[in-house]
Amino acid sequence: MMVDYVFAPPPQAAAPVAGGKSFPVRRIFCVGQNYAAHTREMGGDPTREPPFFFAKPADALVTDGADAPYPSLTKNLHHEIELVVAIGKGGVDIPAAAALDHVYGYAAGLDMTRRDIQAEARKAGRPWDMSKGFDFSAPLGLIHAAAQIGHPKTGRISLQVNGAVKQDGDLADLIWSVPEVVAALSTFVALSPGDLIFTGTPSGVGPVVAGDALVGEIAGVGEVRTKIV
Repeated sequence: MMVDYVFAPPPQAAAPVAGGKSFPVRRIFCVGQNYAAHTREMGGDPTREPPFFFAKPADALVTDGADAPYPSLTKNLHHEIELVVAIGKGGVDIPAAAALDHVYGYAAGLDMTRRDIQAEARKAGRPWDMSKGFDFSAPLGLIHAAAQIGHPKTGRISLQVNGAVKQDGDLADLIWSVPEVVAALSTFVALSPGDLIFTGTPSGVGPVVAGDALVGEIAGVGEVRTKIV
């Protein structure tokens, strides 16, 4: 059945996959404070706090190493390098023991954050949406199929700004593992093919300015690049 839209629908958000295909992106979810050291640097307690989630719009993606404009209304834009999980099979209330069966693959991504706006929202008990889900806030590298690279549990995760290492951690330091994250998120929403999950960032987050070149790398997964303009 043909649908008579009042205007042309927006293009499907998509992320490039190693080998040449594209991954149609439905939604982007993110885990907050999933590395102990980062949780502490943000004023949290990693021993007591369960995983919590926020979202970005699918069209916040920046792919193929494209530039990312410095966003409006902030004077404190921060970088956060993260392992990103690409969901290939949907489900709800997924057991952690079966969660990896729902994962298509992995990529390196950046959860760009308007830190000053986030701080104001946290202080007022308000949502984080405008600090996290702004335009061009989700640079993403190539997605690599788990069938090709496996399911990474350990490995260096790092970020360089203009060639200087700013974040340097290991996937082994995740508080909540990928299976646990997938399982927990699936109790809040029914996961669907095309969903992306940013799994949290190690310590060392910090500000960037126009002209900065960012290169994030995750051992065994790949890299993500962007320039702030």
